Amino acid sequence: MAKPDDRSDNAAKLREMAQNTEERIQESQDYLSEHADEISAKEKSDIEAKNQRREESVEAFRAEIEDES
Repeated sequence: MAKPDDRSDNAAKLREMAQNTEERIQESQDYLSEHADEISAKEKSDIEAKNQRREESVEAFRAEIEDES
């Protein structure tokens, strides 16, 4: 028997995912600030690109939260 599709907590889950992603962005920015002179240009570029994708994800989460509310 299939479970019923309960989406009542989607907005809360999306908010939590957005917050977790924002925390990861901050952590990686802190890492870059502390270790920028110790890491390669490629690693720095990779981290910056990943943060850009994370920013896009946060924007998508916020749009979806709006739709769910």
